[in-house]
Amino acid sequence: MEAAHHVEEGAGGDEQDDGQGAGAAAGEGQLAPGRHPADVATVAPADEQGADDEQGDLRVHGGPDKAIHHYPRDHYRAWSADIGLHPLLEQPGAFGENITTTGMLEHTVCLGDRYRMGTALVEVSQSRQPCWKLSDRFAIPDMARRVQDTGRTGWYYRVIEEGYVQQGDTLVLADRPHAAWPLSRLIDLLYQRAIDPGILHDVLALPLVPSWHLLFQRRLERGAVEDWAKRLTGIAPDP
Repeated sequence: MEAAHHVEEGAGGDEQDDGQGAGAAAGEGQLAPGRHPADVATVAPADEQGADDEQGDLRVHGGPDKAIHHYPRDHYRAWSADIGLHPLLEQPGAFGENITTTGMLEHTVCLGDRYRMGTALVEVSQSRQPCWKLSDRFAIPDMARRVQDTGRTGWYYRVIEEGYVQQGDTLVLADRPHAAWPLSRLIDLLYQRAIDPGILHDVLALPLVPSWHLLFQRRLERGAVEDWAKRLTGIAPDP
């Protein structure tokens, strides 16, 4: 049985996050971008959030598969070593996360993992794909690229059962149906330049979010890895 992990203080980014942070809650006291964290938050599917809980363009940001953004507190020390002292790293929420813990990392969390988060039940839906707004937030031109290249991306949950969560509550693994697919493996597959049809067939059998299924299907058909430049820089590559 995996050890329980405790929800730490401070979640919820501010209005300058990269647009991918999603509300962890619906109703009063939610942990969402532009809000200060409350003592207790309601965890509910993103499609049940209030009308004032903006998630940007829902074609690429937000939605039920990005209801909660989890970013490991463990990564903050590594980022301080990489980029030096930075005011955003002085407290949780630097990456727009709604939930932060220690001891849970991309290589220990698998796609489809279900966790009891406080009284809610959530499921790991995908890792985060950083965009250029994160670079703007940190005022570091290649910050989004650094997040992608290091694999320190964090991840998202969809909500299976609504409930409540507060600082100090535990995250306990309830189910792990895809133990062979830690998020770190998927991250490597997303961004590496090698094409392995066998692995692509395997990954397409996973319960991927629709955008990832389409991405890997096209990669299998075309035999080429996507150009991430526009997402990372905000500038479309030359035709």
